[in-house]
Amino acid sequence: MNTKRNIVIIGGGVIGLSLAYHLSKKGAKDILLLERNQLTSGTTWHAAGIVGPLRPSLNFTRLASKALETFPELERETGLATGYQQTTGYWIARCPERMDELKRLHAVAEFSGMTPEMVSGEEVAARVPGISAQGIHGALTLKEDGQVNPVDLSMAYLKAARTKGVEVREGVLVTRLVSNGGKITGVELSDGSQIEAEQVALCAGAWSKKLADDAGVVLPQHSVKHMYVVTEPINGLPKPFPIFRDMESHVYMKGDAGKLLVGWIEMDAKPWNPHAPEGNRPFLEMEDDWEQAEPFIDAALTMFPELESAGIQHFLNGPESFTADSRPLVGETPELRDLYVATGMNSAGIMSSAGVGDALADWMIAGEAPSDLWDIDILRCDPLQSDASFMEDKMREAAGNIFAMHWPHKQPISGRNLRLSPLHRALDQVGAVWGLGGAWERTLWFAQNDEELSLPYSVGPQTWQYVADREAQAMADSAALIDLSMFTKIDVTGPDALPLMQWVCSSDLDVAPGRAVYTTWLNKRGGIEADLTVTRVEEQAFRVTSGAATRRKDIYWLKKQARAQGYDVQLKDVTEDEAVIGVMGPRAREILQALSEDDWDAFAFSTAQNVTVAGLPATATRLSFVGELGWEIAVPTADAIPLFDALRAHTQHLLGIYALDGCRIEKGFKHWGHDLGPDISPLEAGIGFAVNWKKGDFLGRDALIAQKEAGLTRRQILLEVEGDALLLHDEPVWENGTYAGLTSSGARGPRTGKSLCFANVSIAPGETHAETRVRSFEIEVANQKYKATPLAQVPYDSTRQKMLA
Repeated sequence: MNTKRNIVIIGGGVIGLSLAYHLSKKGAKDILLLERNQLTSGTTWHAAGIVGPLRPSLNFTRLASKALETFPELERETGLATGYQQTTGYWIARCPERMDELKRLHAVAEFSGMTPEMVSGEEVAARVPGISAQGIHGALTLKEDGQVNPVDLSMAYLKAARTKGVEVREGVLVTRLVSNGGKITGVELSDGSQIEAEQVALCAGAWSKKLADDAGVVLPQHSVKHMYVVTEPINGLPKPFPIFRDMESHVYMKGDAGKLLVGWIEMDAKPWNPHAPEGNRPFLEMEDDWEQAEPFIDAALTMFPELESAGIQHFLNGPESFTADSRPLVGETPELRDLYVATGMNSAGIMSSAGVGDALADWMIAGEAPSDLWDIDILRCDPLQSDASFMEDKMREAAGNIFAMHWPHKQPISGRNLRLSPLHRALDQVGAVWGLGGAWERTLWFAQNDEELSLPYSVGPQTWQYVADREAQAMADSAALIDLSMFTKIDVTGPDALPLMQWVCSSDLDVAPGRAVYTTWLNKRGGIEADLTVTRVEEQAFRVTSGAATRRKDIYWLKKQARAQGYDVQLKDVTEDEAVIGVMGPRAREILQALSEDDWDAFAFSTAQNVTVAGLPATATRLSFVGELGWEIAVPTADAIPLFDALRAHTQHLLGIYALDGCRIEKGFKHWGHDLGPDISPLEAGIGFAVNWKKGDFLGRDALIAQKEAGLTRRQILLEVEGDALLLHDEPVWENGTYAGLTSSGARGPRTGKSLCFANVSIAPGETHAETRVRSFEIEVANQKYKATPLAQVPYDSTRQKMLA
């Protein structure tokens, strides 16, 4: 065997084969795929083969929808049948709250060009003989839903890849990832030999984690037992039989050559160890588990009563891998450059194979993600999530979450308390209600009584809104404290610290020490990879402060750009070395002055100073994400409680994340991950002020210049929406009966009472802001339309008098 290859792919299931096919199709050469047993013998062979292009978010839907064009194209290209057919599908709701979710999915499907329809339970029963309308509140049906034969699909990928020069080897076990200096250099096989490679893609499904763990790569996935049954042939079964998802019972059904396949995705799935002796067996089937199956079979009988007289031909119990947040793990690993992963498909590998293979192929060829893939990017994971005990705990809900009720603002019940603020215990004692932000426990709101400790979920106006309003108003009237300790903090030092900042930042960072600069980091396409604050501490020392959930991503981005440019810098993650408390509101200066001999009157906005507060050395930065007068006070974690206690002696008011989010939107401040992201530029997002055209070259500048010269085709605007609709994101924006765009985020302003959202809308060539503002828009929320008025200025403190007081 040739011991030097350009690309090595580990894993001969549908994901590895799809990647091989897409890489070769895009011109990549010298590709070797290695399968430890036989192709498809791990998880692919027993997959149900459901092709569902409609997913929980628009980006995920676009990824899954790639199958609709790829599967027919493969058949034409190879002459092999894949068994792909569109059968129509139904999402069944048995409670009114679920209908809100399905109506929102309906909007995503329609916006994506699919043909969804909302129907009653009686209509479902009338359309599909044998289905019972009993207990069905309503359903979403989608023409584009379908199925495919997983093994046949894999063989089509294989043939097409081999035609383009890909070499595939079966019976070759990779035992170790080989690296040098933080870069993947190849793989080691079970016979001790090694194959060198410029790039390696880990696509081994359930068997990926051990290879990753041994190489020090964070891979938060866990394997569980996934079960379904196949009936004997059923006379008169409709052909094709649609895909059914009975959301409340966690049961799915599909036709299978005149039989029915009935499967389920349960909460508290049973863990499975892929590295136990049985894990080495190809085409592994585990023991029948009728005790586990019984309640789901009963639920299926309710939906399709004829099952009672149908015999069970086969019980399948096979391995599947799930992730901590039920989303795939895809992309370049930050631990080893040029090592890419595509794993943790959460029982959706067949339908995801086309989109994941296509996207990862572009990623490997270009060296960066081709579009906004944050939903599936491995960089979203926290290293602590890779721990086996954490992942076992997450399996109490990770698998079942696919069908569980997706309440707005829903919080997970498992895998909690992974990262705690130094103020966690103190905040808990004063009524903190906790939620998750990245891997951090963050305060959603502060309860003043037992009832407020567990306010129920809602698909409409949020039950906690009055609490957020109360917190924000108290801040606006006086002052409130906000725990900001979980924000990412990176120190950048060294002889090339300034050149690095000037290259990655769109703003000018050659400022006086002590200046704090809001800026963006851009990709080659001009899209926003991060929006953050950079403070120049000394001539060659900078403090980068960014969001809690993007910690690994932001450090990875800095390292990658520094390496590419050859800059001599040192990067130090100091996130957990310091606590940060925001003091916000008109009394902020008074409170801090009472605890400090420093001159807070002379403290200019967007600057940072070393100060002493309550006798504690600290760094204060005058910034405000809530639009009030305020400072962020950073101290060593050991001083967090003394500082908090001293500040609490002057104000009892505290602010949670929900109040903060509402405040930021009524100030027109953007949020990365929704309003800002890799597919939108600062010019489109309305933050062109964060771009300095005079400072010289920076990453993404050429793309921005080209966009500026060509003219914008869309613009992000702030809208006030009539009514009490719950605004989240990805809600369609209508104008005169046609689509104009999508919302990116929304909230009710806690100080103004206004229902607000940002939206990206298409614009005509040369259209001015004033011309956009006079257009007439509507926002569609759960199949209802609400009038939306573009705002000429932010609704709270538009002159910035409060923030700059």
